[in-house]
Amino acid sequence: MAGMGLLVIGDVVTDVVALHETPVATGTDTAADIVLRPGGSGANTASWAAHLGADARFLTRAGYDTGAWHRAELLLDGVRPHMRMDPDHPTAVVIAMVDARGERSMLTNRGAGGRIGTEDWSDDLLDGVGHLHLSGYTLFAEPGLHLARKALAEAARRGVTISVDPASVGFLHEFGPGRFLRETASAKLIIPNLDEALLLTGEDDAGRAAESLSMTYGAAAVKRGPDGALLARDGRVVATALGTPVEVVDSTGAGDAFAAGFLTALLGGAGDEEALTAGCRAGADAVGLVGGRPRVRRTPGLGSNQLYPIDTD
Repeated sequence: MAGMGLLVIGDVVTDVVALHETPVATGTDTAADIVLRPGGSGANTASWAAHLGADARFLTRAGYDTGAWHRAELLLDGVRPHMRMDPDHPTAVVIAMVDARGERSMLTNRGAGGRIGTEDWSDDLLDGVGHLHLSGYTLFAEPGLHLARKALAEAARRGVTISVDPASVGFLHEFGPGRFLRETASAKLIIPNLDEALLLTGEDDAGRAAESLSMTYGAAAVKRGPDGALLARDGRVVATALGTPVEVVDSTGAGDAFAAGFLTALLGGAGDEEALTAGCRAGADAVGLVGGRPRVRRTPGLGSNQLYPIDTD
């Protein structure tokens, strides 16, 4: 029987965030403020959901190097982590270069996250869960694709509602838009950003893309950054929300926070427009922070510039 919990399946990542005021100079130094943050699209969504009051659980795989630190950080955020430590591979790492506008370019090593698979899954992970949210990153490596198929099938069998975030327009293009739609067809809600929505549909307009995706999934919430978001159901746009004016410090995790705010509101019984507004509010909160997680007390001994987290095992 479905409960009220939210289970997120996705990646946990060590984010190295470099904020630079001037363009990166090739072949020489560029001054930057560089910090280490816990991240990962799935982990960020789970953390923001817990921060906003959801009973958030998170299935992931971390590496031998920083897994204990990541588990501690998730617990501090109020998340219930289900995390396998990979003995042979490091945790995924993203180097995010953030320019003066808050826009980011990323170098990504998926590490242990690219090896999450069916051995990480147990059907009892869905006990007490009312909604399953799948980060698209999970599908972009073969073991994760098999995990996603198993999790989606079991969630559908139990009557647990499902949403999916395409996660990365680059990886999505390589995977194939049509293939992505087929693999995630059991989801009843998709939460893409604008670029992902346009790629998945071939449309050139956010509204038409949302309407097209809602014909496949039933509902589509398209994130439009500072322009807000819109929601389509069954081929028709039914709600819109304006973006919240805010100073952008770092856009890392803004879409993850939106998904958390939107889903948490829906699970709490909010209507479509109220849920969209909650998502936009969470996204605006995220861009005012460095890194992709809500502002909480971080692990003692691991300051914002601590480069080598302490293994607490």
